[in-house]
Amino acid sequence: MSLLGWLLPAVPITTGVLLLTGRLALGRGLDRAAPAVAVGAALGTLCLAIAAALTRPAVQFPLFGRLPAGLAVDGLSAALVLTVASVGLAVLLFAAGEFSPDESRARFFGLMLVFTGAMLVTVTATDLAVLLMGWEVMGAMSYALIGFWWREPRRVGSADISFVTTRAGDLGLYFAAGAALAGTGSLSLDELATAEGPWRDLVAAGVVLAALGKSAQLPFSFWLSRAMDGPSPVSALLHSATMVAAGAYLLLRLEPLLAATGWAASLVAWLGALTALLLGAVALAQRDLKQLLAASTCAQLGFMVLGAGTGAVAGGTAYLVAHAAVKSLLFLGAGAWLSALGTKDLDELHGAGRRYRLVGVTFGIGMLALAGLPPLSLWATKDTVLSAALEHSPLLYAVGLAAALLSAGYAARALFAVAQPVDAATRTDTEQAGTRHIGLLEKVPLPALALGSAALGVFALPLVHEAWQNLLTAGPEPSPTPAELVLSSVLVLGALTATWALLLRARRPGARRPGGRRLRAAWASPALHWLHLERLAGLLIARPVFALATALARFDDRVIDGGVRATAATGRLAAGLAGRRVEVGVDGLVTAVGRGARRLADLARRPQTGQAHTYYAQAAVLFAVLILIVLLVR
Repeated sequence: MSLLGWLLPAVPITTGVLLLTGRLALGRGLDRAAPAVAVGAALGTLCLAIAAALTRPAVQFPLFGRLPAGLAVDGLSAALVLTVASVGLAVLLFAAGEFSPDESRARFFGLMLVFTGAMLVTVTATDLAVLLMGWEVMGAMSYALIGFWWREPRRVGSADISFVTTRAGDLGLYFAAGAALAGTGSLSLDELATAEGPWRDLVAAGVVLAALGKSAQLPFSFWLSRAMDGPSPVSALLHSATMVAAGAYLLLRLEPLLAATGWAASLVAWLGALTALLLGAVALAQRDLKQLLAASTCAQLGFMVLGAGTGAVAGGTAYLVAHAAVKSLLFLGAGAWLSALGTKDLDELHGAGRRYRLVGVTFGIGMLALAGLPPLSLWATKDTVLSAALEHSPLLYAVGLAAALLSAGYAARALFAVAQPVDAATRTDTEQAGTRHIGLLEKVPLPALALGSAALGVFALPLVHEAWQNLLTAGPEPSPTPAELVLSSVLVLGALTATWALLLRARRPGARRPGGRRLRAAWASPALHWLHLERLAGLLIARPVFALATALARFDDRVIDGGVRATAATGRLAAGLAGRRVEVGVDGLVTAVGRGARRLADLARRPQTGQAHTYYAQAAVLFAVLILIVLLVR
């Protein structure tokens, strides 16, 4: 049992480290075998994850000599290890077909395996110290993977921004660990909610900060957009089952801590709902497919965070698992089209779904699931989270429902782009030249992920939800009523239909503006003014941010810059005074000290004659002086 607990993260981590070190030792000779080795290790990891989910292994060991630490697979981590291992295998299989022999494949697959292993450590850790180890390694690997093509300055800059932003949030986890030691004398995750007095609030504050940073929730959501500069398989793994999901997992795992403080649960719930709403509006305004998917990831993670804040651990976990299948499918589909057609622009992707039919069909299933269309996976799981939000606050439920409608809007926009026939007026040279064949290895994972995107919502259905709660050892949670399920279904169908009709209207020959400009013109229609989300996003986000930036610029010019100039002038004045009056005196003092030291050295050298009788005489004199001192003091 304990051996299985060690092997689960050790297999991907060890294989990844061997690939990385072998690449350094053997050079490019290892690149040819790296994909097969990585896929084999990922397949072995999946087999170990299945065994671990069935047998629930646990490993215990002392840390720093006295603190209990370990790895264990319980109900929640069983769901996560299966998700991580499954998505990891699918992504590595896709990457084995996509990455050409000219790439540094040993380095790439080594980093991906260590990344996967670090996530497995994170979701099986029983204490903050071990969790931090996996958490930090995962952050370092994400930095290396986002900036994998390190010769391109923008990609390296994006990796820097992602790393620094998440690291800023990660400091909260160190803060939480210190507060936990002070409040409980332990780092065990199960004991954090029992911390005494203000220590519990400090632990909760640190955990919330770290989780929001890792899961790209407000105000940290901007880093996930820059992470899109990494390779498509990295985006698929990072956005679905690993790094960004780690923050949501941590909040779900520590839901008792959030509930014990009260304020932390409310804060997390509202930040999750607002992220889902505002980043949904951002996603709707995107023209770049990968940027649309990135913003939608922030929004969809907001529902998981909302579930943690409202106590819907089973619902939030079901949503996390289903979303991992959906988002990995969508990013792999987008990556296949990017590799084949050389574009991510929605206007230039017209006809992509028809041209590559398997990718188009599976991508369509994923997008409809992302929209929340019944009976696909994110429909019932989202309603489970919203049902808990309704018990918490009707306003919170309304915000979450509005965010769900935005999900349908941006899913319809992406699906419309790839489903339309090729538009000769907007066809680019890149599209005309894009004839690359999508290989078999790139296609193999897509049907399996599409099946998961369609079926994994079964965990949230009323008949299965209770068994799912028992599996996760979660407390009783509200299930969506038939009325709630019908309401969300009708609204999602209405949003999909309205968005699709609006997009069709924008493509009519008589429309005033071509492509995406027509769409924005249609948004401005008085009859559909409520759909004008680009303007709403600008009103709610851009203008306040611009006003704040203007105020900060003035503050910088008048206060900070003025202070710096005043400090410089004061320093220059002080330097002038010191040069005229102080420096001469200090120079003379230093010279005098040097001369005195040299004279004392000359005197100290004189008694060193090398003659024994001289030393005896000196010792006698010293003893006599000591005796005299003793007598006088006495």
